[in-house]
Amino acid sequence: MTNVDIEYCVPCGFLDRAESVQHALLTTLGEDLDSVALVTGEKGVFRVSVAGETIYDKDEDGDYDVDELVATVRDRT
Repeated sequence: MTNVDIEYCVPCGFLDRAESVQHALLTTLGEDLDSVALVTGEKGVFRVSVAGETIYDKDEDGDYDVDELVATVRDRT
């Protein structure tokens, strides 16, 4: 089983983005995941990590695609 952390910037209003990724992961892979945690952050952060390994970082990867994130998490479970 796998833990996923979605760190998002609270002041930037990224909660909706984080919730949409969380919902897609739980809907698609819920039985294969131990947890999908929303982690509050700041300074523009939006980062998705699987078992401690960053698979998406807004600062490095630009636009995000929910389906692509789900596929990447699936590959790591």
